Amino acid sequence: MIRPEASAMLLRWREALVGAGAVALGLWLLARGGGLPWLFGLVLVLIGAVLLPSGWRRARLRTEAEAPGIVSAVEGTIAYMGPITGGMVSLDELSEVAFRRASTGEGFWRLAAVDGAPLTIPEGARGAEVLLDALAPLPGFDGGAMVRAVRGRTGTTVVWRRSRPLALPRG
Repeated sequence: MIRPEASAMLLRWREALVGAGAVALGLWLLARGGGLPWLFGLVLVLIGAVLLPSGWRRARLRTEAEAPGIVSAVEGTIAYMGPITGGMVSLDELSEVAFRRASTGEGFWRLAAVDGAPLTIPEGARGAEVLLDALAPLPGFDGGAMVRAVRGRTGTTVVWRRSRPLALPRG
């Protein structure tokens, strides 16, 4: 039986651990010699080299905080469904992404759209870790800035801002 704290830590770092294991096994196969095991080892090293940094970033973004609501990201649209508030925003309509840590320790993501009210997502909402991958296609987006914002102290940190303003649709 494994302790709950150890289980939570392993679950948090799962992608990074799988990446490290793939790199280690791949290097071992590469060292054994040529042929098919060598080729398989090369593939494992390449897969692990992709999984390790992204898993590291995701693990640092995950928190133990729990908040009500569910976050989902489908086809360029981020949605938050909470018990009181909720909404959705398209990546094409985003003008700013910010993280706010209150003095109480609670953290919130604020996704501001050009033509609507901002979408506020609690840091501990179920599925909030998908924000890292969902926001990655934004031009000039820095996932490291997102991790630093979560790890920061109280206050508001702008993680991303659209460099050129979007034109509002006329209709």
